[in-house]
Amino acid sequence: MRFRNSVKINWISAAASFLLVAVVGVVVLMFEFYTDDSYFKTRDFNYFLAFTLWFLFVLNYFVLEFLFSFYSRNQIRRITNILPEDIIHDYDTDLGFKELGEKMHEMNQRNAEMDLMKEMEDYRKEYIGNVSHELKTPLFSIQGYIETLRDGGVEDLSIRDKYLQRIDSSVERLLNIVKDLDMINRFEAGQIELKYSTFDINHLIQEVFDLLEMEAERQSMTMQLQTTQSQLFVFADKQRISQVLINLISNAVKYANREEAQIIVSTREGVQNIHISVEDNGMGIKPENLPRIFERFYRVESSRNRKEGGSGLGLAIVKHIMEAHKQTISVESVYLSGTKFKFKLAKSSIEKIRKIKANFIE
Repeated sequence: MRFRNSVKINWISAAASFLLVAVVGVVVLMFEFYTDDSYFKTRDFNYFLAFTLWFLFVLNYFVLEFLFSFYSRNQIRRITNILPEDIIHDYDTDLGFKELGEKMHEMNQRNAEMDLMKEMEDYRKEYIGNVSHELKTPLFSIQGYIETLRDGGVEDLSIRDKYLQRIDSSVERLLNIVKDLDMINRFEAGQIELKYSTFDINHLIQEVFDLLEMEAERQSMTMQLQTTQSQLFVFADKQRISQVLINLISNAVKYANREEAQIIVSTREGVQNIHISVEDNGMGIKPENLPRIFERFYRVESSRNRKEGGSGLGLAIVKHIMEAHKQTISVESVYLSGTKFKFKLAKSSIEKIRKIKANFIE
């Protein structure tokens, strides 16, 4: 058993040696068949032929093994010379291709881990920078207003009231940022439980339209609901889905930035889900910005968002709400033409719909 475990047969060399011996054997046998010399047909010659072929096989095998080993070592030495020292150590003097492949795999894993750590560190720095900036902006505003009031502005009632109102707005913005951050963290930690119920999604969309009607009129924007049925019942958390619709529609209203702007919210019934889309004909989003719009604090146009008071957390919250519903949200956009968000909600069962309609009739 020890001998068998210590000897490793290179089947490539063995196959090449056998092929060579087989060719030689076939040639000799053909010669023996066609020759008239009786010596080549004797048993002694056959024994000699078998011994010679076996000797050729062994000799050829070891010659090929030497050549393969010599070539392999040269190639391995050339490769190890360009690898980092922390991968190839001084005691790794007898590496084979298998061991070298394992070393290369180890190096690739290390590089992948380092790239991931670097990416996470860059994201952490960007995230901390964004949080700091978002909190710093209203805090500096509050500080400036308070200093103005302390320097005598409090004596002028008009200045006092105006600055106190601005301080109140800045404090409200701070509170909204903190609340949104807390909500996202609770979603990620799984600490928010959804309160599922059956409700008419078309009716909820109309409620959101009514809520944002004055803001849409200031932007000269029209809001329209397109649906295949007057009532489409879904089974979801009504409050959270209302938050999704408010974020999507208010963003479209806030950044319309064109004449005859419009928002079209579409609903249609599928086999198991209700399909919902929110589409506008606004400025759209550049292709390079699309993959990141659901990140926290990511802004397509930073100056415009900050001027409007946006925190950059709305779409991140939308994404987490949809994930909590075991659904996804996608976005399509053509720059300078418009943007379209699409998501699905689970369709309510017929029994629950009948129960709601019966309660409504009563």
